[in-house]
Amino acid sequence: MKLLDFCEEAPATVTPEATVKQAIELMLERSVGAVAVVDRDQHVTGIFTERDVLRKMALSGRDPAAVQVADVMTKTVEVATSETSAGEAMGAMVNSHFRHLPIVDNGGKLLGVISIRNLLQARVDEIAQELDSLEQYCSNDGPGG
Repeated sequence: MKLLDFCEEAPATVTPEATVKQAIELMLERSVGAVAVVDRDQHVTGIFTERDVLRKMALSGRDPAAVQVADVMTKTVEVATSETSAGEAMGAMVNSHFRHLPIVDNGGKLLGVISIRNLLQARVDEIAQELDSLEQYCSNDGPGG
């Protein structure tokens, strides 16, 4: 399977000019932990995550309706391409301690956002299938029936 096969149907996105309130509302509406921040050409300029809300907004006393996402988003964003394997994506997330990875085309245009939850669920499903196959194999009569 390709990395995009593990993604939600359409990535949740906001522009840098969106307010933090708008970004949080979108995250809640879509039940996601991050939104990709994109310019008008859909190029990734940052990512705004639950961690950004906690670290940069929660106790700041700032009004989320008055703060632009550009002011508090994570600006340095690691990205994947459609050629990135699921293992490579998971390795990057685990090693760099983040949970959401934008997937871009060769021109940097956003194609999707993969979460570590999506990758872990796919791996759990794969292991469950392997276990079922092994159990079925072991419960059958030996060679020759």
